[in-house]
Amino acid sequence: MINIFEVNETNKMIEQEKLDVRTITLGISLLDCCDADLARLNEKIYEKITRVAKDLVSTGRAIELEFGIPIVNKRISVTPIALVGGQACKHRRIL
Repeated sequence: MINIFEVNETNKMIEQEKLDVRTITLGISLLDCCDADLARLNEKIYEKITRVAKDLVSTGRAIELEFGIPIVNKRISVTPIALVGGQACKHRRIL
């Protein structure tokens, strides 16, 4: 249970020592976007990222307000593209 001493200490760190949360990260799996067609793969990736991450900034601001601690960066992390794009690359001929 949080007590008043801890609340006061946190407030002091925010005000006097400029405490902030540097980053929140939203992890997005793109494995369900795999497609042999490169154009379709690109569409699926774009759609998934924009749909899943559309509220990231507003959610970060809500967290800031709820806890009273600034969040400096809001970012996303996605599945390594080599895992997602491998199927499309198999179908492309490299000259």
